[in-house]
Amino acid sequence: MRLSLRVSAAVTLAALAGAGIATLTIGEGVLPALGDSRLRWLLAAGLALPLIVWCAQLILTPIRQLRTDLGNALRAARDGDYGLRLVVRGDRELAEMRQLYNELADAIRTDRHELHNKEVLLDTVLQRTPVGVVLLNAAQRVVYSNATARELLAAGGRLDGRLLDDVNTDLDPRLCEVLDGEGDAIFQSGEETFQIIQRKFRLHTVDHRLVLLERMTHELRRQEVNVWKKAIRLISHEINNSIAPVSSLFHSARRVQEMPEQKHRLEEIYGMIDERLQYLRDFLESYARFARLPQPVRESVRWSEILDPVGALYEFRVEGDVTAIVDLDRGQMQQVVINLVKNAHESGSDPDEVIVSIQRTATDEVLRVLDRGSGISDEVMRQAVVPFFTTKAEGTGLGLALCNEIVEAHGGGMRLARREGGGTVATCWLPTSARNSDAQP
Repeated sequence: MRLSLRVSAAVTLAALAGAGIATLTIGEGVLPALGDSRLRWLLAAGLALPLIVWCAQLILTPIRQLRTDLGNALRAARDGDYGLRLVVRGDRELAEMRQLYNELADAIRTDRHELHNKEVLLDTVLQRTPVGVVLLNAAQRVVYSNATARELLAAGGRLDGRLLDDVNTDLDPRLCEVLDGEGDAIFQSGEETFQIIQRKFRLHTVDHRLVLLERMTHELRRQEVNVWKKAIRLISHEINNSIAPVSSLFHSARRVQEMPEQKHRLEEIYGMIDERLQYLRDFLESYARFARLPQPVRESVRWSEILDPVGALYEFRVEGDVTAIVDLDRGQMQQVVINLVKNAHESGSDPDEVIVSIQRTATDEVLRVLDRGSGISDEVMRQAVVPFFTTKAEGTGLGLALCNEIVEAHGGGMRLARREGGGTVATCWLPTSARNSDAQP
């Protein structure tokens, strides 16, 4: 039966002590001529040394074997192989260590297998989802993408391993600007509308950015149908609410005409009828204006000519070159600026923080309206450009929808996003068909 290391060590120490005592005794009784105690100690050490070496080998040999076995097993684990098993043998303590490694390897292999199955399941779900998923590392290189993202950003081609700048060369420059940013946004390109959600997090101690691209066109169209139904019910309700009192007032007027002493009331009744009809006309006009938006009539005009009249209505700061000449519909663009600046003020922003920014790129004039208001929620962002959608008690829900219609009529696009530090930024890209920086409007 094998002894444990502790027992072996105790036996060895006892043997050494016995050997030393015996040697010293022999030195005194058998070799009395060796009167010098140093000689007796040297003799004892010489006799005990072989026993010491033998005991050391007895203890160290199984430890060296365990070190070799554990080293081989850990190198295999470093390479991802947890299938190597150690034979449980040797002293009790060493056998326990081998058994603990085997149990640890089994637990890790089971966890890795379960994790792999979950990764396969997650990848299967992500590859089938209609939302584009892109994962970027700190170097802005794509480390993961699903089929929808490859379709939207690379026409079905390869994305994984590519730098975002390389991907951007094949995309709409307006979409590139959104992807280069870090906030959530609604982006419109032609007839397509996308919601872009971006989040930062650390994965294996490295910064990563997750980008989700959701095509919202079909969802928005479905919402528009529902909103139009609500609008029809609202219009019908308002018309009936106006027709009923007008009809009542009309009958009252007929009765008054038959009573000469009450004829002085006719003017009052006619005034009430006219007031009610005027309200109905104004109400219907607000909705008709959106439905019959004309095509833009372009003209060469400076940005200052568009912004100055709006500045008389609402306070805001201007950034950029407002003397630049653009080819736009003056009246329609003023309406866009009025609606966006009005929303900025109604968001609760300090008027000093409302900014109208003008920039020029290689292909577009870029109009931005920024504020430091309460910001925009995910639900509002998803439906902000849907006609008649509003969060205001007295709002008609046509402001942003009208802005979007005007910008698209100019061949451009519009985006709403959260502003870094709080607030909202509305961006309009406006491609112009003609530019002449030296011409006078």
